[in-house]
Amino acid sequence: MVKEKKIEQLDNSAVKLTITVEQDAVRSEYDTLLKEYARNAQIKGFRKGKVPPAVLERKFGESIRHEASQKSLENALRSVFDEIEEKPLPYCTPTLTDEPDFSMESDMTFAVTYDVFPEITIGEYDGIQVEEPQVSISKDDEKRELEQLQEQNAVVVEKENAAIKDGHIVTLNYQELNEDGTPTENTRREDFTFTVGSGYNLYQLDSDIAGLKKGDSKKITKTFAEDYEHSELAGQTRTIEVEITAVKEKDLPAIDDELAQDVSEKYETIDDLKKDIRNRLEKNLETRLRQIKVDQVMDTLVENSTIPVPASMLDAELENSWHRFVHQFRAAEDQVLQLLQMQGKTKDELLEEWRPAAEKNLKRSLITQKLIELEKIEVSDDELEEELKEQAEGSGTSLEELKEYFTKQGMMPYLKQDLQERKAQDALLAKAKIKKGKKSGYLDVVQPNQ
Repeated sequence: MVKEKKIEQLDNSAVKLTITVEQDAVRSEYDTLLKEYARNAQIKGFRKGKVPPAVLERKFGESIRHEASQKSLENALRSVFDEIEEKPLPYCTPTLTDEPDFSMESDMTFAVTYDVFPEITIGEYDGIQVEEPQVSISKDDEKRELEQLQEQNAVVVEKENAAIKDGHIVTLNYQELNEDGTPTENTRREDFTFTVGSGYNLYQLDSDIAGLKKGDSKKITKTFAEDYEHSELAGQTRTIEVEITAVKEKDLPAIDDELAQDVSEKYETIDDLKKDIRNRLEKNLETRLRQIKVDQVMDTLVENSTIPVPASMLDAELENSWHRFVHQFRAAEDQVLQLLQMQGKTKDELLEEWRPAAEKNLKRSLITQKLIELEKIEVSDDELEEELKEQAEGSGTSLEELKEYFTKQGMMPYLKQDLQERKAQDALLAKAKIKKGKKSGYLDVVQPNQ
């Protein structure tokens, strides 16, 4: 059926496939369709199945030729894709670039373009220089973690006659007022709760309600800066009426054995809890330092390698990012789109902002897969079992329960892939030249964006 095929390499891991289909195959497809029309066509003046071919061709000829052309094209593509290595990516639909000139008197030639899996030329990865920050865990770091647990185990108590101050938990009703003092439509909100001093409220009323007590009301007029974080209020003057309905305060527990036991039954004394905090901080730091080194090695390798990223692959990655973004809101997609519109943005603009990071992540992923191939990295059943055991211990479930869950959810291949990628990263770090970096604080390294 296929008389000739030719593949041309294009930019960004795309190809152009040109196929010539034999005249006899095209004619056969046309004749087959004509017979089907003859069996099923109902034309006035003729019994079903008895319409002469010449009549059918006059009435349906163009439609039959178009359908025969499409079927010949599709059959040829399926046949060629079964033979060649340059198959289209799963999320890429071949695009017809040269329309076939359908004629039963000659061969039919057409061309399609599509993306294929990229051919990666990986750069030298032996001896890449990496700088590791020098971090020590201080007593203040341990104290901060302990105070967070103290905060989490605090009891909130009502303060009936207390004047509001920083740290109080306040519940209030509020609404905006028009210039004539009437309520502004759709601005009333009841039972809004926040911690004074946190700034976690639309109008940043923290200092404006200081000194008020439960039951007090107040009208507050504020002019917001031109660069105010909530754009709908930027440069605006608004009058807000507030009514305090509750004032509460956190009663912090003492840092003692009782607190440790409240945090978890596995602790008997406060020293047990402190020891566990120290171990957790050390583990978090170890994980973060490893990631910093991996990032440096991968960034260098991306720069030194040739990684053509197919457009369809990048588009699919961006669409996956969009779906994750929508999922975070726990709302319908149209609601998220409306929210973006209120902020003066569109989905396309957001995807364009994400594009550089998405392309970088794809290049890193492609390099990692190439490394797995080059280094012949495998994951044994014992290694898989050990990983499951660690995850089971960390999540407080039994090994058998976790195995059953991973198997039912079809997650075992993903776990194996994750282990392969980690082993590939370890192979990179083993070949890297690691030197001491500058001294840094724990939070600066572990939580750099906070």
